Amino acid sequence: MFDGLHDIDWASMEHAYGSAEEVPALLRALRSPDTEERRKALDRFYGAVHHQGSVYPSTAASVPFLFELAADDATPERAAVVALLVSIGRESLDLGFEDDGTEIEYYPPMGCAQAIAFLRERAAQFAELAFDSDPGVRLAALPGLGLFLDDADRAAAVLRERMDAERGLETRLRIVEAAATLALRLPAATQQVTGWLAGLAADPAQDPVTRLAALVQRARCAPDEIGEDVVPAAVGLLRESARTLPMRPIAPAPSRPAAPSDSVAPQTVAAFEELDRHTRVHAPTTALLRTFHEVLGARLPERTTVLAEQLSSPDPGSRLDAVRMSGELIRTWRGDHTRLLLLLADQLTTADQEVAAEAAAVLESCHPITAPAREALAAHIDAQRAAHGPHVWAAPDALLRRSHQEAVKALARLGDIRALPSLLAALDDDVDAWRAIQVAGHLPQAADQLVPRLCDHLRRIDLSEQWNEMSANAILAALTALGDTAAVPVVVDTLGAAVRHEQHGVTRSALKALGAFGPAATGARDTIRALTTATDAHVRPAAVAALWAADGDLAEVLPLLLRLLDDRITFRLMDAADLLGEIGPPASIALPRLRNLLTHEYEWVRVYCAAALWEVGGEAEAPAVLDALLQAMAQNSATANHVVACLDRMGPLAAPALPLLREQLAQPRRGGRFQSIDHDEELQRVCRTLIARLDPPAPGAPAPRTA
Repeated sequence: MFDGLHDIDWASMEHAYGSAEEVPALLRALRSPDTEERRKALDRFYGAVHHQGSVYPSTAASVPFLFELAADDATPERAAVVALLVSIGRESLDLGFEDDGTEIEYYPPMGCAQAIAFLRERAAQFAELAFDSDPGVRLAALPGLGLFLDDADRAAAVLRERMDAERGLETRLRIVEAAATLALRLPAATQQVTGWLAGLAADPAQDPVTRLAALVQRARCAPDEIGEDVVPAAVGLLRESARTLPMRPIAPAPSRPAAPSDSVAPQTVAAFEELDRHTRVHAPTTALLRTFHEVLGARLPERTTVLAEQLSSPDPGSRLDAVRMSGELIRTWRGDHTRLLLLLADQLTTADQEVAAEAAAVLESCHPITAPAREALAAHIDAQRAAHGPHVWAAPDALLRRSHQEAVKALARLGDIRALPSLLAALDDDVDAWRAIQVAGHLPQAADQLVPRLCDHLRRIDLSEQWNEMSANAILAALTALGDTAAVPVVVDTLGAAVRHEQHGVTRSALKALGAFGPAATGARDTIRALTTATDAHVRPAAVAALWAADGDLAEVLPLLLRLLDDRITFRLMDAADLLGEIGPPASIALPRLRNLLTHEYEWVRVYCAAALWEVGGEAEAPAVLDALLQAMAQNSATANHVVACLDRMGPLAAPALPLLREQLAQPRRGGRFQSIDHDEELQRVCRTLIARLDPPAPGAPAPRTA
């Protein structure tokens, strides 16, 4: 066992956390009779040697020894070792090779090609492991047949044989998936595999989940051949599966130790809890249905039909997974999602609070288009307050509390005043107040009630503790959005505290808030002025912008901006250009430098400077501005929101952008900065407005269709 293990210079290789010299000890520990020692070794292997799917040279060098462990009956928990081998191989294929099979070159080099070469060489061993007496080993080995075995006939034969012999649902699903993977990888296997899958899907003797899996994986093999009958057939099998599969309550999330309140921000704790939720799967068909949705892609009506069936399942776990899939669809693909939004709103009335909470969370994340769910959200909140009292925001039942909080946040993001009572209760009781602060800025009509409470929370934040930065920034952002100048004294005090404690992020947020208050912040000019020479990349431009907003002294601000334009730090260049654009023609002294920056290597700098050039120089600069904007948008679609905003201001001179605007609207996937739904909805709106203005349809002509 492990011949040659110590002939490898492990210390010369690295994993995610440095030297790989510990790998031999980890491999030996995987064979330990002690369960805890094996668990720790496997966790460490995944955490360091195969960190988040990475395949380092040390990972690849481990593969032969992992094969030895998998083949030795004396190895405890061989299934876990086989699963690790398959994971290394799958990630090697995903990370290490282009679609045409050419190797991707990394520096420093990765071990993907080395790992795949060995796995392909030993792939016949996966066929042997598929007949192992241990069902866990068989289950773990099956994907290897599709991923690594180059003998198409043998792989297909083994999979068919295992399908006849296996009765466990998870194993049968794995067999069908491996068959489709084989067909996609090896053209020689395509015809026999797709024919076999079609037969399984149509065989009434098979259980409905297996038939559904065969139907989905057959579609995966040839997505361009999906006919009109595929989705109705899938819905029928899904409905039949729901009747035959046992219903199971949603398993509780694994308990986490409470984070010390004096060292970890509540937002950080919540982020990890959210990660836990989204990595859990509650129904045996979820992975299969995710595959189906990936295959259907931009076919939104068909996908909505499938999701409608998923959301009507009697199994709460299936509905919970479907709610999350619905959110992924809405956030990723453009189109009319009204039906799906209403289906999600229906989930608010379910007796299962976790499903209701997830539905509300999805509606919040999609808030730019969730108006159809407004009344359902308000009714849900009212019903909870009537049943559990006005302080249900702080309910001791964690599921009820999350369900209410997510619904309130979703309604608040719609600017609906009916969310206010719960937000005020959260701020007054100081229970999960940070969640209320996240959305308070969406209710400017209630600024007179929100601002005093937000200021009180801001006063109590101790900026000597670095972990309080997120909370302070969130309150300052809410106060900025609400725009009530009554907050100025507290913001000024916060600015002073942030400077004393070198909290640069909070300093920038406070300056941004003071800038939004404009002349009302005049009393803070001296403090702001002192920060215009700060060394932090974000603080100095924020201070210059705040000084301009508070004082409007062009003679003082322009030299500061010109110095920022000479800076090498891109954020300073972009912020300076943004403010120059706000100043407009009086900043004409900056025109030569803005023109020079249109050749900057970073497209974002070119976009900001082009927009400023238009605002300062006007029509005379239009050709250069337009050229810079269109080139940047073609290079990086994330710049699209900024580009089209400038094009909108350019009026008829933006006409040459029409082809790019139409191309942008024709994209079925969401675009814009960060590909977020709010940026994309704004992008679509401005593009449509521009197209209608620049190229209006002839009288009586139908409006052009867009995605």
